Amino acid sequence: MTRTVVSSATREVVIGFDRPFVVIGERINPTGRKLLAEEMKAGYFSRVERDAIAQVEAGAQMLDVNAGIPLADEPAILARTIQLVQSLTDVPLSIDSSIVEALEAGLAVYQGKALVNSVTGEEERLERVLPLVKRHGAAVVAISNDETGISEDPDVRFEVARRIVQRAADHGIPREDVIVDPLLMPIGAMATAGRQVFRILGRLRDELKVNSTCGASNVSFGLPNRDGINGAYLAMAIASGLTSAITNPISAEVRRSIMAADVLMGNDQDAARWIRAHRVAPTEGEPSRRINRRRMGRPAGPGDAAAMAPQAPEPSAAEAEASGTAVR
Repeated sequence: MTRTVVSSATREVVIGFDRPFVVIGERINPTGRKLLAEEMKAGYFSRVERDAIAQVEAGAQMLDVNAGIPLADEPAILARTIQLVQSLTDVPLSIDSSIVEALEAGLAVYQGKALVNSVTGEEERLERVLPLVKRHGAAVVAISNDETGISEDPDVRFEVARRIVQRAADHGIPREDVIVDPLLMPIGAMATAGRQVFRILGRLRDELKVNSTCGASNVSFGLPNRDGINGAYLAMAIASGLTSAITNPISAEVRRSIMAADVLMGNDQDAARWIRAHRVAPTEGEPSRRINRRRMGRPAGPGDAAAMAPQAPEPSAAEAEASGTAVR
């Protein structure tokens, strides 16, 4: 299995098909956030600090950092933001910019092995970004469009991804350090956007054998109840082969969908993470209900003696009523 390792100065995150899904927090991005853009441009970063801490507390394993503000010194702002975020948290970062000088400034101050977001299949972009990635020992997001734009044909997008992976190899960047973004479009504007990406993801996993990511919130743009669509998309995409996403970890619906998908994909061993997040403590006097592995057809593990111990029978309705424990 292909595994992509990124790191901060003190912490590693591994992205892979046989690993829990990696959430890359999306909120440190001034695009569409007027107040954040104004504050970052003016040198105020209290909102960045709050967003960084809140996303990590919500479970993000990485954070995307973007400073794309019109008429601002993006390289300087991006470098300062990266230094600030790395002083607040130890999660690895995705350095996000379409300006090569900004990527360079961010990489110059980054501590650890960063994820560079991103390179496209355009020749000029390949020749500027890939040497930078190699020089800094980073991983890179490969976006599957080129000089011809974004194709509606998923096979064309897959071939662009294949070409970027090959060009990265020519620069000494192994395929495990290339994470492909198949370009998720808004479903409200393109009804086939979800199906297109699911098809590409399967080929990325099975043929190209690379990890993948996307801007998951793009799928619901312009629609109501965006978290509902985002969560459903992520569960389906994970089943299709998606191994990470830039998304909103603060959304409870998104978190639940990702955690459930990890259980169903077998990447949450014994559903331990799901159980920790959702276990409800028994009320006083109520017996604990544990999973009996023998009844489930699974071999017992070393810590399962208690789980297989005989449990007290459930009280009848009359007994429950008499004891005052009936459900109202």
